[in-house]
This record gives sequence, structure tokens and C-alpha cells, in this order.
Amino acid sequence: MAQQTKHSMVKEKIKEWITSGVVKPGDKIYSENELVKMFNVSRHTVRLAVGDLVHEGWLHREQGAGTFCSNRLIESKVQNKKTAANSKNIGVITTYISDYIFPFIIRGLESYLADQGYSLTLAATNNDIEKEKQCLQNMLSRNIDGLIVEPTKSSNFNPNVNYYLELEQKNIPYLMINQYYPQLHPPYIIVNDEQGGFIATDHLIKLGHEKIVGIFKTDDLQGVYRMQGFIRSFRENNIPFFPEMILTYSTEDKEGLQEKVKNFLLASKNKPSGIICYNDQLALLVLNVLRDLKIRVPEDISIVGYDDSYLAEASEVKLTSIKHPKIDMGIAAAKWIIAAIENRNEEDAHPKSIVYEPELVIRNSTSSLKIAEPNAKHSIENKQVPR
Repeated sequence: MAQQTKHSMVKEKIKEWITSGVVKPGDKIYSENELVKMFNVSRHTVRLAVGDLVHEGWLHREQGAGTFCSNRLIESKVQNKKTAANSKNIGVITTYISDYIFPFIIRGLESYLADQGYSLTLAATNNDIEKEKQCLQNMLSRNIDGLIVEPTKSSNFNPNVNYYLELEQKNIPYLMINQYYPQLHPPYIIVNDEQGGFIATDHLIKLGHEKIVGIFKTDDLQGVYRMQGFIRSFRENNIPFFPEMILTYSTEDKEGLQEKVKNFLLASKNKPSGIICYNDQLALLVLNVLRDLKIRVPEDISIVGYDDSYLAEASEVKLTSIKHPKIDMGIAAAKWIIAAIENRNEEDAHPKSIVYEPELVIRNSTSSLKIAEPNAKHSIENKQVPR
């Protein structure tokens, strides 16, 4: 995450005061001297931050009186109330809007919400906690009826919990998809990723592989749970681990990940015959590394991806992968949030959480050690195997 400047820190804090109601429309904010002392910054930094907020309409200046929270927020709320009957809006916050999975989830959301007279307001965090905070502030200021969220760095404590609690105080339903923040115990729609990691690994073990490497992203719970399933599969099959069996990475490692994987494979004393990947994007990156190292797939190494995205069939090697419900998840999320909105004043307003059980889609990136020949034919291509 890029380091936050002093100017943006002051600006975002004042916005937080406004969106949370600490400073209300018409209230006078602290003087320059008070803000300088409060934030331990220069007068120039304070003037830049306040100037930006005046320009953006959050604040206004009155000659000789000071700086005040703008009444535009009141006008906006009045206008929102006038149009509420005709404008029903669902906020959607994801990590990456252009991600290879999320466009399909959006397609499912839109297909159902449009029929029910709802519109979508989209925002992306780029898996950055500070950007998630800004997204939540903007959603709260837009008078949304409900919110669907894909958590940011879900395996870590989330410092934006207070915004979700504010949603609850305002009786605005929210739903988390793909993962959730455990400290909130929110409603969610997810895939059983621990089981997905298990059946991916079990597939290779049943094909005779024992030296299997797992590569997992660990600042999101999906990767943590997939790694748990990976480890459980070894235990249940009574196969010992070898020392280099797991490679982990985080969002910030993305730029140098290909080199990291290459160095990992070159340095490995126990050369693997199989690799379990956090997702299909990572699997394609691993395929590129193996191609550079003149290692054949599946003749020398078998690979399993995750999500069964369009990328699973994008290269010359078609990936065995764990299926993600994608469009079905989007439709289910849309139905859930509408039911929660329309029944919000009832005693048991929220529908139940949903957990999808994973399926393995087998293609030609995996093969048995016994039949791994250069020209081997695979009769199991594109067959779906349930949990």
C-alpha cells in the first residue's frame, strides 16, 4: 500500500468526521491553529487539505466567521429522500472490478437486480485497506439501500470495522461474498475453500503424486483456507510433508511473484511432481515459469488451478481447476440483499448465509505418474467430479 501523505491524512480524517456525523452540516470545524496542533503538521498542509475539501463541496468558508461543514450534504439527503421511491440503489465493493472472476459475479447481480428495479454503484479497493475506507465513506454518503462487499485482506484484522457497525446502526443490510471478516460475524456467501484445497490436492495424490508444492496467497482468507485443505489432504492420505512443500505470498508480492516462483523451484531440493495453485491466474504464471525452465506439463509436473475461470482454457495446457459458482453467486447475492432490504423491519430480517461446495474440473494439466508420457492421451478431459 502506498504511504499516505500528511495532507491526505488530514483530509480523510475531516471527511471521516463528516460522514460519521461527528461534524454535522452547518457545524464549524476546528481553526487552522487547532488542526495544526491536533495533527502535528504544518499550516501549509492544513490549508491544502481544507482547500481540497472546500473545492469538493465537503466544506465552505464564510468570510470572518471560519470554515463550516457544507449544507450541500443536507440538500443531497433531501434530494435522495425525494427520489427514494424511484431510485433503489445497491452498493457493491470488490477488490478488483476487472478481476477475472468478479465481472461474472456482477453479471449475475445485474441480471436479477435490474428486473427488481434496483441499480448498482460499484467501487474497488485494489485489496488496499485505506481504499476500502474511502469506498465505505462514499457508499455511506450516497444513501444506499444495501451493500455487497468482497472483503479486503480478509485474513488480517480490518480497521474499518466501525463503518460496518455504522451500517448496522442505520439498519442498512450488508452481505459479504467470497470471504468475510470474522470479527463482525456478518452474513456471507462463500465457497468452501478448505474443501476445495483438499480435493485439489487429493486429486494429485490419487494420481500417485507425493512431492506436491502448494503456492498460496495468505493475506486473504481464501488462500489460508485452501492451504488448510492442502495440508489436511496429506494428513488424511498418511503422506509426510517435505520441507519445501508450501510457498506463500501477499498482495504486495504480486510484481515479483514470477521470479519468486522461479527461484523457489530452482532452489527446491525435492523437485515436485505436482503444484497446487491459489488460483488460475497464478497457475498461468507457473506455466510460464515452467516453460522457461523447459519443464513439461503434465509430463514432468502436474498443475491444479482454482476458480475454473476462462483462463483455465486460455493456454495450450488446459488447466484442471476447482469450480467457482461466479454467476450463480451473483444472482444469490442479489436475491439475498433484496430480501434483507424489503424485510429489514421484521424480527428475522436477514436470510441465511450460503456456502457452495466445490467441484473439481479435470483437464490435461494433471496426469498419473505411471502414464506421464510425452504423447499421452487423457480421456478425463473436461469431466466434472463432485466433492
